[in-house]
Amino acid sequence: MKEVPLISQFQFETHMNKKLDCILLIDDNDADNFFHERVIKKMGCAEKIVAKESGEEALEYLKSMTDGKYPKPDLIFLDINMPRMNGWEFLEEYEKLELSQKASIVLIMLSTSLNPDDEKKAKDNPLINDFVNKPLIKDNLREIIEKNFLDHL
Repeated sequence: MKEVPLISQFQFETHMNKKLDCILLIDDNDADNFFHERVIKKMGCAEKIVAKESGEEALEYLKSMTDGKYPKPDLIFLDINMPRMNGWEFLEEYEKLELSQKASIVLIMLSTSLNPDDEKKAKDNPLINDFVNKPLIKDNLREIIEKNFLDHL
């Protein structure tokens, strides 16, 4: 895969042709969701940010319709360690969704897990585009957008 050089913060913020329509955060930790929402808002890279505190809530959201359309977020940040349904279980259920509910979503595993097996499992999973350690910071977000959404720059 071709390496894309990182651009400066100023270039990024002033040269984004269009924002992502929606970024979905799936994390049971309110503080993490709050912090990550602030980072995304400061970067100005999304029209809408939706935070769900469980895999079940996120699946319900993805299956919901507004004005006859599914939400289809452009980018999903998924935590691994959550009660009831962890990130891996969410992915199993996500795979079962209708194609019209998934669109061409970029999925990033965002976790505090220090287990190298989790990172390897994420990199081996074709649904997951990347594995990033929490917290999400501007540099990580900029790199993710540059790597996966060149048409927005």
